[in-house]
Amino acid sequence: MNKALTVSVILILFSFILGIYFYGIMPDKIASHWNANGNADGYLSKFWGLFLLPIISLGLFLLLLFIPRIDPKKENIKKFEKSYFNLILITVIFMLYIYLLSILYNLNYNLNMTQWIIPGFSLLFFYIGIVLGKAKQNFTIGIRTSWTLSSEEIWDKTHKMSANLFKFSAIISLLGIFLPKYAIIFIIIPLIISALYSIIYSYILFRRKKSR
Repeated sequence: MNKALTVSVILILFSFILGIYFYGIMPDKIASHWNANGNADGYLSKFWGLFLLPIISLGLFLLLLFIPRIDPKKENIKKFEKSYFNLILITVIFMLYIYLLSILYNLNYNLNMTQWIIPGFSLLFFYIGIVLGKAKQNFTIGIRTSWTLSSEEIWDKTHKMSANLFKFSAIISLLGIFLPKYAIIFIIIPLIISALYSIIYSYILFRRKKSR
Protein backbone atom coordinates (compact mmCIF):
# COMPACT_ATOMS: atom_id res chain seq x y z
CA MET A 1 0.00 0.00 0.00
CA ASN A 2 1.13 3.55 -0.72
CA LYS A 3 2.85 5.22 2.27
CA ALA A 4 0.29 8.06 2.43
CA LEU A 5 -2.57 5.55 2.48
CA THR A 6 -0.85 3.48 5.17
CA VAL A 7 -0.42 6.55 7.39
CA SER A 8 -4.06 7.49 6.70
CA VAL A 9 -5.26 4.10 7.95
CA ILE A 10 -3.08 4.40 11.07
CA LEU A 11 -4.47 7.88 11.85
CA ILE A 12 -8.06 6.72 11.38
CA LEU A 13 -7.47 3.80 13.75
CA PHE A 14 -5.84 6.22 16.19
CA SER A 15 -8.96 8.42 16.16
CA PHE A 16 -11.13 5.42 17.11
CA ILE A 17 -8.66 4.52 19.88
CA LEU A 18 -8.90 8.10 21.19
CA GLY A 19 -12.68 7.81 21.27
CA ILE A 20 -12.49 4.62 23.32
CA TYR A 21 -9.87 6.11 25.66
CA PHE A 22 -11.81 9.30 26.41
CA TYR A 23 -15.26 7.70 26.53
CA GLY A 24 -15.26 7.29 30.30
CA ILE A 25 -14.34 10.88 31.14
CA MET A 26 -16.36 12.84 28.58
CA PRO A 27 -19.72 14.50 29.46
CA ASP A 28 -22.97 12.82 28.44
CA LYS A 29 -23.64 15.60 25.92
CA ILE A 30 -20.76 16.57 23.68
CA ALA A 31 -20.46 19.88 21.83
CA SER A 32 -20.36 19.08 18.12
CA HIS A 33 -21.14 22.36 16.37
CA TRP A 34 -19.93 25.90 16.91
CA ASN A 35 -21.18 29.27 15.69
CA ALA A 36 -19.10 31.95 13.97
CA ASN A 37 -17.95 33.25 17.36
CA GLY A 38 -16.52 29.86 18.29
CA ASN A 39 -19.23 29.07 20.85
CA ALA A 40 -20.95 25.67 20.97
CA ASP A 41 -24.53 25.70 19.66
CA GLY A 42 -25.07 22.02 18.88
CA TYR A 43 -24.65 18.84 20.92
CA LEU A 44 -24.62 15.06 20.39
CA SER A 45 -24.81 12.07 22.69
CA LYS A 46 -21.50 10.80 24.05
CA PHE A 47 -21.26 7.92 21.56
CA TRP A 48 -21.92 9.97 18.44
CA GLY A 49 -19.96 12.92 19.79
CA LEU A 50 -16.87 10.74 20.11
CA PHE A 51 -17.22 8.45 17.11
CA LEU A 52 -19.04 10.46 14.41
CA LEU A 53 -15.90 12.23 13.15
CA PRO A 54 -13.80 9.02 13.05
CA ILE A 55 -16.63 7.32 11.14
CA ILE A 56 -16.86 10.24 8.69
CA SER A 57 -13.07 10.17 8.29
CA LEU A 58 -13.18 6.46 7.49
CA GLY A 59 -16.05 7.02 5.05
CA LEU A 60 -14.19 9.82 3.25
CA PHE A 61 -11.06 7.68 3.05
CA LEU A 62 -12.93 4.77 1.46
CA LEU A 63 -14.87 7.06 -0.87
CA LEU A 64 -11.78 8.91 -2.11
CA LEU A 65 -10.01 5.59 -2.54
CA PHE A 66 -12.89 3.96 -4.45
CA ILE A 67 -14.09 6.71 -6.81
CA PRO A 68 -10.96 6.79 -9.03
CA ARG A 69 -11.41 3.06 -9.69
CA ILE A 70 -14.67 3.74 -11.57
CA ASP A 71 -13.54 7.00 -13.19
CA PRO A 72 -13.77 6.76 -17.02
CA LYS A 73 -10.39 8.52 -17.15
CA LYS A 74 -8.77 6.62 -14.29
CA GLU A 75 -5.56 6.23 -16.29
CA ASN A 76 -5.12 10.00 -16.06
CA ILE A 77 -5.47 9.91 -12.27
CA LYS A 78 -2.48 7.55 -12.16
CA LYS A 79 -0.40 10.38 -13.66
CA PHE A 80 -0.81 12.40 -10.45
CA GLU A 81 -1.57 9.46 -8.15
CA LYS A 82 1.03 10.42 -5.53
CA SER A 83 -0.45 13.91 -5.13
CA TYR A 84 -3.97 12.46 -4.99
CA PHE A 85 -3.01 9.96 -2.27
CA ASN A 86 -1.32 12.77 -0.35
CA LEU A 87 -4.59 14.71 -0.59
CA ILE A 88 -6.36 11.77 1.02
CA LEU A 89 -3.78 11.87 3.82
CA ILE A 90 -4.19 15.65 4.27
CA THR A 91 -7.97 15.16 4.46
CA VAL A 92 -7.57 12.49 7.17
CA ILE A 93 -5.13 14.74 9.08
CA PHE A 94 -7.65 17.59 8.83
CA MET A 95 -10.43 15.40 10.23
CA LEU A 96 -8.17 14.21 13.07
CA TYR A 97 -7.21 17.80 13.85
CA ILE A 98 -10.87 18.83 14.12
CA TYR A 99 -11.52 15.74 16.26
CA LEU A 100 -8.69 16.60 18.67
CA LEU A 101 -9.97 20.17 18.99
CA SER A 102 -13.45 18.80 19.75
CA ILE A 103 -12.10 16.53 22.48
CA LEU A 104 -10.10 19.36 24.08
CA TYR A 105 -13.11 21.70 23.96
CA ASN A 106 -15.31 19.12 25.67
CA LEU A 107 -12.64 18.59 28.31
CA ASN A 108 -13.21 22.26 29.21
CA TYR A 109 -10.12 23.69 27.55
CA ASN A 110 -10.80 27.34 26.73
CA LEU A 111 -10.62 27.23 22.94
CA ASN A 112 -12.13 29.55 20.37
CA MET A 113 -12.99 26.81 17.89
CA THR A 114 -13.32 29.18 14.95
CA GLN A 115 -9.77 30.49 15.39
CA TRP A 116 -8.30 27.03 15.93
CA ILE A 117 -10.09 25.41 13.00
CA ILE A 118 -8.84 28.00 10.48
CA PRO A 119 -5.24 26.66 10.18
CA GLY A 120 -6.67 23.23 9.34
CA PHE A 121 -8.89 24.68 6.62
CA SER A 122 -6.01 26.73 5.26
CA LEU A 123 -3.72 23.70 4.99
CA LEU A 124 -6.45 21.65 3.28
CA PHE A 125 -7.30 24.38 0.76
CA PHE A 126 -3.64 25.07 0.00
CA TYR A 127 -2.94 21.44 -0.77
CA ILE A 128 -6.07 21.23 -2.91
CA GLY A 129 -4.49 24.05 -4.89
CA ILE A 130 -1.32 21.98 -5.29
CA VAL A 131 -3.30 18.98 -6.52
CA LEU A 132 -5.30 21.12 -8.96
CA GLY A 133 -2.04 22.27 -10.51
CA LYS A 134 -1.01 18.66 -11.14
CA ALA A 135 -4.39 17.12 -11.98
CA LYS A 136 -4.94 15.66 -15.42
CA GLN A 137 -8.32 15.42 -17.09
CA ASN A 138 -10.65 13.22 -14.99
CA PHE A 139 -14.15 13.05 -13.51
CA THR A 140 -13.10 12.68 -9.84
CA ILE A 141 -11.28 15.84 -8.81
CA GLY A 142 -10.82 19.26 -10.35
CA ILE A 143 -12.81 21.93 -12.20
CA ARG A 144 -15.04 19.48 -14.03
CA THR A 145 -17.08 21.60 -16.40
CA SER A 146 -18.24 20.52 -19.84
CA TRP A 147 -15.60 22.89 -21.26
CA THR A 148 -12.61 21.51 -19.33
CA LEU A 149 -13.70 17.94 -20.01
CA SER A 150 -14.00 18.68 -23.73
CA SER A 151 -10.38 19.74 -24.13
CA GLU A 152 -7.11 18.85 -22.38
CA GLU A 153 -5.76 22.28 -23.32
CA ILE A 154 -8.66 24.04 -21.57
CA TRP A 155 -8.35 21.65 -18.60
CA ASP A 156 -4.63 22.36 -18.17
CA LYS A 157 -4.92 26.14 -18.49
CA THR A 158 -7.94 26.32 -16.18
CA HIS A 159 -6.28 24.21 -13.50
CA LYS A 160 -3.00 26.10 -13.67
CA MET A 161 -4.94 29.29 -12.93
CA SER A 162 -7.31 27.79 -10.34
CA ALA A 163 -4.38 26.20 -8.47
CA ASN A 164 -3.00 29.68 -7.74
CA LEU A 165 -6.44 30.97 -6.78
CA PHE A 166 -7.01 28.20 -4.23
CA LYS A 167 -3.55 28.68 -2.72
CA PHE A 168 -4.20 32.41 -2.43
CA SER A 169 -7.62 31.73 -0.87
CA ALA A 170 -5.95 29.47 1.69
CA ILE A 171 -3.57 32.27 2.67
CA ILE A 172 -6.40 34.80 2.91
CA SER A 173 -8.36 32.46 5.20
CA LEU A 174 -5.58 32.79 7.80
CA LEU A 175 -6.71 36.38 8.39
CA GLY A 176 -9.67 34.87 10.23
CA ILE A 177 -7.31 33.89 13.06
CA PHE A 178 -6.82 37.58 13.86
CA LEU A 179 -10.40 38.63 13.04
CA PRO A 180 -12.49 35.68 14.30
CA LYS A 181 -15.80 37.55 13.95
CA TYR A 182 -15.21 37.65 10.20
CA ALA A 183 -13.54 34.23 9.92
CA ILE A 184 -16.37 32.69 7.89
CA ILE A 185 -16.08 35.54 5.37
CA PHE A 186 -12.33 35.02 5.01
CA ILE A 187 -12.86 31.28 4.50
CA ILE A 188 -15.99 31.06 2.34
CA ILE A 189 -15.94 34.16 0.12
CA PRO A 190 -12.46 33.64 -1.43
CA LEU A 191 -13.31 30.00 -2.14
CA ILE A 192 -16.62 30.85 -3.79
CA ILE A 193 -14.95 33.53 -5.91
CA SER A 194 -12.13 31.15 -6.85
CA ALA A 195 -14.54 28.38 -7.85
CA LEU A 196 -16.85 30.68 -9.83
CA TYR A 197 -13.98 32.42 -11.61
CA SER A 198 -12.46 29.04 -12.53
CA ILE A 199 -15.75 27.97 -14.11
CA ILE A 200 -16.12 31.26 -15.99
CA TYR A 201 -12.48 31.13 -17.09
CA SER A 202 -12.93 27.64 -18.55
CA TYR A 203 -15.90 28.92 -20.58
CA ILE A 204 -13.90 31.92 -21.83
CA LEU A 205 -11.11 29.57 -22.97
CA PHE A 206 -13.70 27.39 -24.71
CA ARG A 207 -15.16 30.36 -26.59
CA ARG A 208 -11.69 31.51 -27.62
CA LYS A 209 -10.78 28.08 -28.88
CA LYS A 210 -14.07 27.77 -30.75
CA SER A 211 -13.58 31.14 -32.43
CA ARG A 212 -10.15 30.01 -33.66
